[in-house]
Amino acid sequence: MARPHSTRYTVAALLLLGIAVVILASLGQWQLRRADERRDILAAIEAGRKQAPLVLAPSTAPADLKPWRVAQASGTWLPEFSVLLDNRNHDGKPGYWLATPLLLDAEKRTAVLVLRGWLPRVIQGQGAPVLPAAPEGVQTIKGELSPRVPRMFELWSLGGQDASSLPATLPAAGGVVPQVQNLPLDALARATGLTLLPTVVSQFGLGEDDGLVHDWPQPSVNFQQNTIYAVEWFSFALFAAIAWLVVLGGAIKRMRQRAANDPAA
Repeated sequence: MARPHSTRYTVAALLLLGIAVVILASLGQWQLRRADERRDILAAIEAGRKQAPLVLAPSTAPADLKPWRVAQASGTWLPEFSVLLDNRNHDGKPGYWLATPLLLDAEKRTAVLVLRGWLPRVIQGQGAPVLPAAPEGVQTIKGELSPRVPRMFELWSLGGQDASSLPATLPAAGGVVPQVQNLPLDALARATGLTLLPTVVSQFGLGEDDGLVHDWPQPSVNFQQNTIYAVEWFSFALFAAIAWLVVLGGAIKRMRQRAANDPAA
């Protein structure tokens, strides 16, 4: 005689398959949302780069400071307010981004923060990195705009201790260049007393070796990959749903067979 199929196992299988359908379908929807986000980023990049180059000035309207727009600024460097942004890798090598304000108006103390470029991290025990000198006099730079300095996730901030916070006042004691993970514009403005434009310029190279790398990372906009992943997750969900129907159909069939073979029926 065949062993009666356990109703408990059938219910467990239906429950697990049902959960799998929900989870797999949710993962597919999440990938579709990621694809939409990347489409939006790509549209913003294309829209910004299509705009005419912008000449930055203290009177520049915030509405004109579109992300990815090419901008030009003329002013004098303030190297005493330079900051190193740590954990910024380039081609797999650890290093820093050098950020320095460019003074646009000396009377109003108005400046724009410029990411001047990348430099490699020094070997441990060899002291602080040697920063390339900022050219003196009025300089004209070009670059792409960003609404903020790209942020890095700070693990230690979860414990309530920020080991890389910006000093309350710049320049720092002893002329040490601060090393931070993230650099909010408002924090830099408070520390320096400058009025900063609500934007950041990622400087282009000038065609000469200034000791910095100007190859800035770009956000991933491969939304097609997310669409492919979404199709895969939805396919897995479909297979799980079919399996759910097969298990349910088998359970119903066995119930009918038992009912037909039951003499009391």
